[in-house]
Amino acid sequence: MTKVMVIGNAGGGKSTMCQFLSSSHDLPYFCIDEIQWKPGWIPTPPNEFERMHETLISKERWLIDGYGPWASVLKRMNAADTIVVVDHAIWVHYWWATKRQIKSLFLGRADGPSGCPMWPVTLKLYKMMWRLHKIQRPVLLAEAEAQAADKRYIHIRSPSALKRFADNPI
Repeated sequence: MTKVMVIGNAGGGKSTMCQFLSSSHDLPYFCIDEIQWKPGWIPTPPNEFERMHETLISKERWLIDGYGPWASVLKRMNAADTIVVVDHAIWVHYWWATKRQIKSLFLGRADGPSGCPMWPVTLKLYKMMWRLHKIQRPVLLAEAEAQAADKRYIHIRSPSALKRFADNPI
């Protein structure tokens, strides 16, 4: 595992798992939200995002978490040796995202994009989660499964499977 892509809907435990995997396997960890958003939830211009994304995926070793534009997802899949899709039941994603949003009111969010407060975008987050689940999820799963012939593909479907993978990813 030297180039690991982790993707899935919001609130699935991806960032927490990635922080653990990064430290336990000495993999440099990058979050797509950090390059996708500037402070105040201002989108990074597409050419700037593409340049930063290309820099990340050209590195020798990485662990990258997040979505970003679909073209970047496909480039990441092509560059990865391991694709991890976190795909819980939608209610798990909503529940965990809600807990994270409430927690962010009191503690901020250390793993979110810098200068982007979480609470004001809660309704947008929920709408995005629904779209991802209903529209993008089937496309993502089909593409990841198509890549499985050439790469390691892990489809995590439950919180217990997420924990098992985090505890023993190899």
